[in-house]
Amino acid sequence: MAKPYIFITRKLPEELTAPLRKDFDIHMWESENTAVPRELLEEEAMKADGLLTMLTEKVDDNLLKQAPNLKIVANLAVGYDNIDLESARSHNVMVTNTPDVLTDTTADLTFTLLLTTARRIVEAAEYVKQGNWQHWSPFLLAGSDVHHKKIGIVGMGRIGEAVARRALGFDMNVSYYNRSRKIEVEQKYGIQYEKWDDLIASSDYIVCLVPLTDSTKHLFNESAFRKMKSSAVFVNASRGATMNEEHLYEALKAGEIRGAGLDVFEDEPIPSDHPLLTLNQVVCLPHIGSASLETREAMIKLSLSNLESFLLGKGAVTPVS
Repeated sequence: MAKPYIFITRKLPEELTAPLRKDFDIHMWESENTAVPRELLEEEAMKADGLLTMLTEKVDDNLLKQAPNLKIVANLAVGYDNIDLESARSHNVMVTNTPDVLTDTTADLTFTLLLTTARRIVEAAEYVKQGNWQHWSPFLLAGSDVHHKKIGIVGMGRIGEAVARRALGFDMNVSYYNRSRKIEVEQKYGIQYEKWDDLIASSDYIVCLVPLTDSTKHLFNESAFRKMKSSAVFVNASRGATMNEEHLYEALKAGEIRGAGLDVFEDEPIPSDHPLLTLNQVVCLPHIGSASLETREAMIKLSLSNLESFLLGKGAVTPVS
């Protein structure tokens, strides 16, 4: 009897996949750093029982209807906006993600991005490297304080809570906006819920941590940026399409907000001539929110566990509800 066939869309360490090879026929895309070509993904999906995908792979209806044997898609991320869930359900394909294991790592990166943007760390480092540091002056590359300032967290999920804990450690005034109010979180951490307009108008730092849905696409747009303080810093560590990049660029150019720290973009990777990259007050990272060695290994192990458990009839470990 043939072993269940699993295709993995990036090259992963052999020591992580080796334990599954006794029960499964595992194939991987040959590159660790480049996305699998769409044509090859479709070919592999046609014969696969399970797929391990990255956010860069679109698992849409066109792919799913050509995959008669496919039973599970294990997405190496918390988010799964790259997968057509409705189509997956109609084709009886299980979808899993990797919650919890990346919460603290992503929160670390989010708060690092906030600090880096506020204190102009990238600018300062480049200033030294380029040999421009010839003197000291009171306002040389002066940034903005973080301590005792107000942070507005948009999206109070696991990562939002973890960012709130870090902000409290910096003596920040923490408020949040969420689709549904979380009284238990407010009581646990002593933080405040605010309405959308009030939050973005009064916060010194606005952090976007919402999932990408129809209702959150371009949530941060021209109207939102104009309501913010001129001294505000916007941080996005969720999904790029939650912001309108053109509107953000115009707001920054016009001085409607002070700066932005971005780990995500609507189309990734962004080109080197992207307008946002021309602005010194913007810090751009290559979507590395969960990119620590420990966390990425944990994410891979969880994804493999989902594939193994489900295909052996034991059920998924972390199914997407």
